Amino acid sequence: MQNRDLLGEAVKPHGFPLQRSHRSPHRPHQCSHGQSLNLAESFTSFKKDTSMFARGNSLKQSRNTRNAQFPVLFTCLILLMVALILLFGKNGDPSSSMSDLVNQKWNSFDPVVRLDPTVEFRNGTDLVWQIPDSPKAVLFLAHGCSGRAVNFWDKSPNCPNCVGLPEERLIVLHALARKFAVLAVSSKGICWSLGEERWIVKDMIRWWIAKQKLQKLPVFALGASSGGYFVSVLATGLQFRGIALMIAEGVYSHLDITKDYPSTLFVHMPKDENRKRKIEKYLVAMNEKGIDVAEVKCMEFPLTPQLFANRIPGLDLTLSEKLFNVFQEKGFIDRNGYMRDDGRAIPWKTAIEERNILLPDKSLVNHIQEEMNLAFAYHEMTSLQSQQIFDWFESHMN
Repeated sequence: MQNRDLLGEAVKPHGFPLQRSHRSPHRPHQCSHGQSLNLAESFTSFKKDTSMFARGNSLKQSRNTRNAQFPVLFTCLILLMVALILLFGKNGDPSSSMSDLVNQKWNSFDPVVRLDPTVEFRNGTDLVWQIPDSPKAVLFLAHGCSGRAVNFWDKSPNCPNCVGLPEERLIVLHALARKFAVLAVSSKGICWSLGEERWIVKDMIRWWIAKQKLQKLPVFALGASSGGYFVSVLATGLQFRGIALMIAEGVYSHLDITKDYPSTLFVHMPKDENRKRKIEKYLVAMNEKGIDVAEVKCMEFPLTPQLFANRIPGLDLTLSEKLFNVFQEKGFIDRNGYMRDDGRAIPWKTAIEERNILLPDKSLVNHIQEEMNLAFAYHEMTSLQSQQIFDWFESHMN
């Protein structure tokens, strides 16, 4: 018999498929605590009411009736103006806000926070970690498929094999700035497995916390893609205060979750419509179980000539502008700078070779592609929503 998830859909036990889909509008769904109910029942009652107003019977309008409509219309206009003032006056132009996030430079945390990891080898895999002064919480990080723990820190004398992918390193910098002790572990395979490996990692996390004398601190976890599925399972055996599942809806077909399951934040890219639909329903279903749940949406943004220089250590502005120009000439981006497809699907490496554009380090190919994937916003690790993620973690400290 096939496993079925919380939505009653058949799933592959250890598969992490990515399915492309067309864009569609996405409406935020707010969640609050609720009483524990049967999940299947909660979904049958999950309906959208599209009828906002009922059509009344036709009536003859008198002059008084017509006159009475003017105060109502005037009031509606006033309320609309107030809403616009609150939206743009308080938060500013949304596109401007996203631009500020994207333009955050890779060295923006200097000299307040610097990456200085410690590397250990235990149980056949590597651990990389860093503890700030006076830590107030612990954060476990789980990479995606083909990732490693060394991706989260820059290459240094203490970590000669570290890679420092742009989004991963910025997540760690945000965590350290917020006084989170950070621990990353590498999976034994290309992706995380959901069997014995979770018990091994569980013991490693407990061992490391005890070794560092951090037992009194709240523990959180963030996993991306395969790492997100892994964290959703790991949370059944470790008392996390909260977890963030990034570009992953969790492996809930394997879990019999209760109200004691950790508070869960879904950080996802709505362009992946299949995953978006599952997350929308999980938000309702888990809330009905009494689990504190929320979501953060990651939207696409346009490339700029400065983007790669701003986000990637070792890549200067001149090279960044050359890359942007090639992408523009080849039609990889539209006239507004938006990616036409995911970076994995575009022959951009061939294009820069044809233009004799040389990278100072061949490994920067992975860094550049990560930022392209992030801009397309279908399936990629992201640090752009770090403030929201860590604000949410901190709101669950107690």
